[in-house]
Amino acid sequence: MPPAVETRDLRKTYDGKVEAVRGLSLEIATGECFGLLGPNGAGKTTTIEILEGLLAPTSGQVTILGHTWQENPRELREWLGISLQETRLSEKLTVRETIELFSSFYAQPRPAIEVLELLQLEEKADSWVGKLSGGQKQRLAVATALVGNPKLLFLDEPTTGLDPQSRRQLWDIIRKFQRSGGTVLLTTHYMDEAERLCDRLAVIDHGQIIAEGTPADLIARLGGHHVVEFAVAGDSDGESVEAWRMLPGVESVRSDDGLVSLNVHEPHLTIPALLDAVDKQGFQLLHLTTRQASLEDVFVRLTGRHLRED
Repeated sequence: MPPAVETRDLRKTYDGKVEAVRGLSLEIATGECFGLLGPNGAGKTTTIEILEGLLAPTSGQVTILGHTWQENPRELREWLGISLQETRLSEKLTVRETIELFSSFYAQPRPAIEVLELLQLEEKADSWVGKLSGGQKQRLAVATALVGNPKLLFLDEPTTGLDPQSRRQLWDIIRKFQRSGGTVLLTTHYMDEAERLCDRLAVIDHGQIIAEGTPADLIARLGGHHVVEFAVAGDSDGESVEAWRMLPGVESVRSDDGLVSLNVHEPHLTIPALLDAVDKQGFQLLHLTTRQASLEDVFVRLTGRHLRED
């Protein structure tokens, strides 16, 4: 079975100057949920628009479900479902009318009632789109992507702005689609979402993939499975960063606006040594926590930024 998505040395240059995508190669297996993460301006949106057939690459190869946009554009549009971060739908149509409208665009769509049930929108079937809540509108946007019975689903920030319950409802819908054999390409600003949903993911920055693997693999590559975070008074210039690096079990150190983060293997050795060092240097401990390392830690270490930063 060919990969659902395959790119080779993909490049996109604007005005002959700005390189938005620089030699990106990617392979997504059929039936996989793949996450594409990157800070704003990293080239993530350009890459996705090329894959969706909305933008032509400057050079490189793109194969979707074994076909190219040059050879089989009509077939590919039938096989793809796309849900944008902000999908603008007619507010004067009902939910049912919206689903039926999108259904009419495809040769072999799913029954509208089936999609309404899947997205838990049956009770809102006769409501105007303009009267829906934010979570209901987002579920409707996903419904318009699923009604065509796609093989590959593009989800761009599908849960941005949703309450926790609505987020989890969408997670369940994505998992059901994947269990039925569908492939998902997901972008998200929520690291917990990427960890829970994605089989593999890639971090893209400056138009290139800088890390790729399963969430667990990427966290393991961080160099420590635990993070010790603390803040002290009396070290305003951050002069003690090297001292923290010398503590037992510490793999890396990051200081961010007064908060120091240590990636460590054995927190039971690091924390007592840290407390002793704070006392010896005459500092005052203001904050101390320990937790499991996460994808957020991986992202910050790779890009120097938090994913949700503008």
